[in-house]
Amino acid sequence: MWTLLVSAAVLVLYVTAVVFAIRAAQTARTPQGAVGWVVFLISAPIFGVPLYLFLGHHRFRGYRIARKHSERVVEGIKSFADFSIPDLAKMSINPRPFEALAHLPVSRGNGAELLIDGKATFDAIFDAIDAAQNYVLIQFYIVRDDQLGQQLQSKLIAAARRGVQVRFMTDSVGSYGLPTAYLETLRTAGIEIANPRDRRGPQYRFQLNYRNHRKTVIIDGETGFIGGHNVGVEYLGEDKHFGHWRDTHLKMTGHIVRQLQLIFVEDWHWAHEEDLIDQLNWAGSESEQDMNALLVATGPGDDTETGAMMFFSAITAAKERIWIASPYFVPDIDVMTALQHAALRGVDVRILVPEVIDHRLPWLAAFAYFDEIRDCGARVFRYTEGFMHQKAFVVDDTLAAVGTTNLDNRSFRLNFEAMALFFDQRAAEAVDKMLRADFENSYELTHNLPEQPAYIRFGSPLARLFAPIL
Repeated sequence: MWTLLVSAAVLVLYVTAVVFAIRAAQTARTPQGAVGWVVFLISAPIFGVPLYLFLGHHRFRGYRIARKHSERVVEGIKSFADFSIPDLAKMSINPRPFEALAHLPVSRGNGAELLIDGKATFDAIFDAIDAAQNYVLIQFYIVRDDQLGQQLQSKLIAAARRGVQVRFMTDSVGSYGLPTAYLETLRTAGIEIANPRDRRGPQYRFQLNYRNHRKTVIIDGETGFIGGHNVGVEYLGEDKHFGHWRDTHLKMTGHIVRQLQLIFVEDWHWAHEEDLIDQLNWAGSESEQDMNALLVATGPGDDTETGAMMFFSAITAAKERIWIASPYFVPDIDVMTALQHAALRGVDVRILVPEVIDHRLPWLAAFAYFDEIRDCGARVFRYTEGFMHQKAFVVDDTLAAVGTTNLDNRSFRLNFEAMALFFDQRAAEAVDKMLRADFENSYELTHNLPEQPAYIRFGSPLARLFAPIL
């Protein structure tokens, strides 16, 4: 009897593995991902089936893309942009690939201020919330009920008591540990909550894909914030394990704020089934900095591989340099090839990653890529003054970007992300200055994989097998 039960269980397991393998072949976003899942499921179903339940959902169906369906808002933004069309003859980088990915136009009349590290970021965000007159839209991947989270809560409640309309949203996996009482306190104060535990789509830690990784704050349609910081004291450098937390946010003004607001509307509609279009300010004002800018939002709800294509477009546009800062380096084949080709063309390719580990698997997998790009002339720098979490890049002296997108497959295809792109020499100079300081707090990788410690030599190739889902 026991033998029959075991045989039946094994049969069910293999049948399930075959069904999942067929589904993976039909739905995986890349051939590499499809092959990886099929081989893993068939060869090791006892491990593959549970892992597929967590990570194997590839295409996100039913997500309302507000940029496409909210035509009157998109047309309104384009109408305002018509009055602020940049002189394309003066732009050394062709913006069309980025505009096609964003479904939005590049416009002038924008402003940007780099906010380096947590104190500068949250001081600016809290000051903006205190100054809000009409509404605050706020979204973070992670919100913790710690000292910083409670300070944010108090700021939002104070704004609501002044009559400011506040809408709050977070991610169910990123903020899994956020107590319900935290949200109820906000709701009791009159703040509208897109409760991640009530929303449609993936709600539980059991499904780790399709996370909304965006970090967005919008004040009155006039001021916007985007970048790498979440809400937790570790982002202020107060975690003993990580120590100094090196991260970057961006304070923005001008037309790009309305573009960021449109992405929030999209996310809010999916999470809360409420259309905010008629309740928000879409006119706004221009910045005296008068920069050309564009907000590129990417995610698994898009028809094309927008995250990877954004990086590919930036890399192939580089004539002199492309410097990329990312906490993870697990690129797909196309982005890897673009980086190698850029280095072979003589472009100054630099990749800045942290020495400190937060997630061991992608940290290990990165070593399997370093030799390949270094052999082509690219340089890899490892940040040593604490943990580096920023997501930023600079192309030549003309394009700078800050946002939420990591240089890995998860950000490219499985998470909802956003990057603010500024086609302006002043923005490029600001990011240049910031990254040069980071390079001073880093060392250049010179040892090849065979020269690394044993756990990296043997662990890195194994970790790379999981690259399509990292």
